[in-house]
Amino acid sequence: MNENIRKCEIMDPDLIRRVTSFFKVLGDETRVKILYALYGREMCVTDIAESLDASGSAVSHQLKQLKLEGHVKSRREGKNIFYSLDDEHVVDIIHQALTHVEHKSNEK
Repeated sequence: MNENIRKCEIMDPDLIRRVTSFFKVLGDETRVKILYALYGREMCVTDIAESLDASGSAVSHQLKQLKLEGHVKSRREGKNIFYSLDDEHVVDIIHQALTHVEHKSNEK
């Protein structure tokens, strides 16, 4: 075995589970679009649905998933609920993925 090749360190099983869960969230087109729409601003369900050309119920369902995973947060103002990113690192990861996909597309 080549001395320069390091054996892979085994990651903590809980960390692996959380990373896998994170990528499952990004595995849905609507959720990625919602996360991207919320980058740098907050929006209500109606505005998100309009920007995505989706139904309010579909957006609400995906927002619930994103909130459960800790990717979005909400605040109430009167009858309206406004959503925003809980952590903008997720958009950085989406940007990295876009860069990767574009790079791979240019190789072909």
